[in-house]
Amino acid sequence: MNDTTFVWAPPPVPSLPVRRLAARAPVNRLFFVGRNYHAHAAEMGKPVDKASERPFYFTKSPTTLVESGATIAYPSETSSFHHEMELVLVIGAAGFGVSEADAHRLVYGYACGLDMTRRDLQLAARDKGRPWDTGKDVEQSSIVSEIVPMPGVVLEHGALSMSVNGQVRQQSDVSRLIWNVRELIADLSRFYHLQPGDLIFTGTPEGVGPVVPGDRIDGHIEGIGEIRLQIAEAG
Repeated sequence: MNDTTFVWAPPPVPSLPVRRLAARAPVNRLFFVGRNYHAHAAEMGKPVDKASERPFYFTKSPTTLVESGATIAYPSETSSFHHEMELVLVIGAAGFGVSEADAHRLVYGYACGLDMTRRDLQLAARDKGRPWDTGKDVEQSSIVSEIVPMPGVVLEHGALSMSVNGQVRQQSDVSRLIWNVRELIADLSRFYHLQPGDLIFTGTPEGVGPVVPGDRIDGHIEGIGEIRLQIAEAG
């Protein structure tokens, strides 16, 4: 029996709905891949040479997780709150030092994701060589749709699109990832012991841009589903 007591109640376990299941998927860690579409890397002023570089990552607290369909407040201390639509990979098995050939064994499924960003703070920190935390690890900034179970399936293509108030802002295909799903699992598993419930936001395509209170975001990934978000006034 666990007799542990706490000074205050611990937070609930973050989780996401799973298509066609009553049970929810507990979420462990949130990993994000930076600049993983060539056109987005170019629009950010940091082109990528895959021949001489490896993927790079940042993390967010699981407390930033929000389900699709929510309304979130425009965050404080920014005048440039940006959308980034992404394919989210859901890890379903433990793995460390995994080869690309075995990467499929860690795949549980996929979801649609939005990495909402205080772009002005991110770029100011980047230009000074400082961590991105206040730009990226923003409350209510990791929005994820229901998980679609696809055990062992390595997604290699699928049209991705995102609109704001009905106007298309981002449009690409998962096939254009610089580092694909197999490569990301293999590489990230050299830094971390991946665990069930880890989410990997695989990167955003070009077309990122600002939103303001009152805006509605709608996104879609072929074969995965939809994601929606409403931006409210600052809280």
